[in-house]
Amino acid sequence: MALFGSSEKNAAPAAPGRGAQQPAAGLSIIGAGMTVHGDVETAGVIKVEGRVNGHVTARQQVLVAKGGQIEGDVDTNEAVIGGEVHGAVIARTRVEVQAGAAVQGDVTTKRISVAEGAVLNGMVKMGEVEEGARPAPARPVAQPTLPRPSTSLARVAVPPRASATQ
Repeated sequence: MALFGSSEKNAAPAAPGRGAQQPAAGLSIIGAGMTVHGDVETAGVIKVEGRVNGHVTARQQVLVAKGGQIEGDVDTNEAVIGGEVHGAVIARTRVEVQAGAAVQGDVTTKRISVAEGAVLNGMVKMGEVEEGARPAPARPVAQPTLPRPSTSLARVAVPPRASATQ
């Protein structure tokens, strides 16, 4: 008998035709004040309250809260945007752009709602979205880099000083 687990005979049976049960998809949150550099992917829902510098893929839903920013493409079933997205948005079911929100990129979806006061700068394509559709062309996301010196540090040119006797 296990102290924290269940024995095999007490385990829940697998769903018919599935083999093992699939874990339920959860909610992932990029909190306010947090910045993620790189692509983010989840099977569930992702809520962006902070900033993502990369592409965001969520099987169920992408929520961009007021003050949240995505600098990259969004690929999901449903997108609700209350903050900013600088990139293409592909949502198989629907896109909602709330008042005060901004989308700077193309939108592909079956249904769309744009509230008064929202900004949408890009082409809108409505209709069925094929599974596996990707924003085209997928633009690279700028990654932060350290500044480079304009001249080699080992070869800094220093003009000779003028002598006081001349």
